[in-house]
Amino acid sequence: MTPLNHQEFRRQGHMIIDMLADYYRDIEKYPVRSQVEPGYLRQRIPEDAPDYPEPIETILQDVQRDIVPGLTHWQSPNYFAYFPSSGSIAGFLGEMLSTGFNVVGFNWMASPAATELESIVMDWLGRMLRLPESFLFSGNGGGVIHGTTCEAILCTLVAARDQMLDRVGRDNILRLVVYASDQTHCALQKAAQTTKLAAFALSPHSLRSAIISDKEAGMIPLFLCATVGTTSSTAVDPVEALCDVAKDYGIWVHVDAAYAGSACICPEFRHFINGVEGATSFSLNAHKWFFTNLDCCCLWTKDPSALVKALSTNPEYLRNGATNSKRVVDYKDWQIALSRRFRAMKLWLVLRSYGVSNLRSFIRRHIEMAKHFEQLIATDKRFEVVVPRNFSTVCFRVSPSAIPKRFYQNSNGHAGHDQNLGYQNGNGSARYDQNVSYQNGTDGARCGQNHSYQSINGGARYDQNVSHQNGNGGARRDQDLSYQNGNANHDQTLLHQNGGANDKKLQDNEIVNALNSKLLESLNGSGRVFMTHAIVGGVYIIRFAVGASLTEERHVNMAWEVIQQYADAILSTS
Repeated sequence: MTPLNHQEFRRQGHMIIDMLADYYRDIEKYPVRSQVEPGYLRQRIPEDAPDYPEPIETILQDVQRDIVPGLTHWQSPNYFAYFPSSGSIAGFLGEMLSTGFNVVGFNWMASPAATELESIVMDWLGRMLRLPESFLFSGNGGGVIHGTTCEAILCTLVAARDQMLDRVGRDNILRLVVYASDQTHCALQKAAQTTKLAAFALSPHSLRSAIISDKEAGMIPLFLCATVGTTSSTAVDPVEALCDVAKDYGIWVHVDAAYAGSACICPEFRHFINGVEGATSFSLNAHKWFFTNLDCCCLWTKDPSALVKALSTNPEYLRNGATNSKRVVDYKDWQIALSRRFRAMKLWLVLRSYGVSNLRSFIRRHIEMAKHFEQLIATDKRFEVVVPRNFSTVCFRVSPSAIPKRFYQNSNGHAGHDQNLGYQNGNGSARYDQNVSYQNGTDGARCGQNHSYQSINGGARYDQNVSHQNGNGGARRDQDLSYQNGNANHDQTLLHQNGGANDKKLQDNEIVNALNSKLLESLNGSGRVFMTHAIVGGVYIIRFAVGASLTEERHVNMAWEVIQQYADAILSTS
């Protein structure tokens, strides 16, 4: 037996392709979210690896019997959770080619085609997005394909950090400050922790005052991460305005468009990244909404030399004439790891197999289906859209006005609920008291009498004149709220003084949140659809993200029927 016999490869490969083709044909028969319990697989799989080979037929039977039940089916047309991980035939076959060649393209010499194709497709995609020439290789910038947004942000943050420390001295590392909206992806927090930097939440309108305040305190503004399509609500930071402020202080601006960046190949959505010419780097995930199978995060920068200086290694055993000539790109110096996969192959196949016109049509179709879902919600007064829809994700909930009075009367003046209506906010049970209106991770926004929501720019102060903010406005703050850290410590002066009325508002809000949480868990437990939630400004929202490659309008209609069905049951019996 040899591990890479071409005849056996052909035989087994056909079997697996057939199995996967059948899987996609029958994917709607599976519950979208896996229904297994933790630890289920240990009960099915032997404790030790086999001593002797087993036939592929037996292994594939075990895949079907033991593995498939434990999958959440991200390619299901009834998958509306998180963000899409849209696959395609071209993306899958490109991944097959990449895996089949199995090159380790850490530098140009290791596989010239892998490096050069990556440079070419990154320029292709950059032009589709109408990125400034300064982001392309033709304009002395350049692009690289990473695995995830976490890697892209970490690499740009390391480059910005080292660039700044070269100017101010390495002993000033703990004075460097990173800025972002509280809705920015957790990848930035992870990157800031890895590079030992402080991260603060801010609103666009308070950025300059936050920077001035930090400088007066002896801190050094370093890095701003602007988001186009936040994870919670797909809100959009005002890129151009943020870049204008950052420019005055020499701050590296990274624009994270992991989800929504793909839509910007459509001319009618390109305006969402207006101002990107003022940024230093820009990234999107082609594996989210660009039909390129996981993993494929595309990062462009105006200053590749900053990445290379911060991340390069040049041991003797990697030295070669091509590298020494300075005429080639060695992508090992644009990333944390040394080894790298031939990811450009699948992106190349996607771009060539579908073309710009079809890719735009795919994205527009998803957005139209999201609009259709929004229209369905408008037909039922029990539901409301909570934040404005920008792309193909709709954030909605059962409206407080639709909840029968008995839900509020049964609370007996207490903020807590029985176990049937309890919910958690991602970091454990939500805590309520007179001093903390809501905590949802690192935000901790305080909500006032007309509390509704805020889609970005967290730590907001809500009062009687601010019912909600939906993206670029940013909720009104006092001077001392220009930024906040960690657990968002607030002065008691920010609290409203209307005592019992405020407590009642908080109590009622908790009831509404808990009911929507129960609705979502019922929907997902049915196996018929899968959606996820977010908490924005203290409001629990259900996220309906259209983007699976197989989703059609009939699946959106079916999902709406399921939502109404389970809402009927909860509102009539709870």
